[in-house]
Amino acid sequence: MFMTEKKKPNKAQILTAAITLLVLIGALFMLSSSMKPKTSQGSKEITVEVVHKDGSSKEFVYHTDKEYLGEVITEEKLVEGEDGQYGLFITAADGESVEGTDWWCITKDGEMLNTSADQTPIEDGEHYELTYTAG
Repeated sequence: MFMTEKKKPNKAQILTAAITLLVLIGALFMLSSSMKPKTSQGSKEITVEVVHKDGSSKEFVYHTDKEYLGEVITEEKLVEGEDGQYGLFITAADGESVEGTDWWCITKDGEMLNTSADQTPIEDGEHYELTYTAG
């Protein structure tokens, strides 16, 4: 039987590995920061239209300094919800709760959004819709 001798990493190898790891972490942080939707600071007016299960709708106009839709509609108690895997999951809007597999669809000017309300940046003059949607 041959005995093999294990080499211990020297200080230069450890230092190189540590620097490489720090560079990778920094690059990932910068990438994730650049992929976030940009926010708009300052005073803005937005309109949120709630389309109920029966098809009726009601508009709410908000004047705010908030940067995200979720901040506005939760602070104003327009919606109730819970934090889910992808952000705020709206369970009720304008007093109407979803049933079973139904859900509230968030759109901006009729276009479906790919972010949850708490990850949707707002700008002055925008119009959002919360539509009761059958599962």
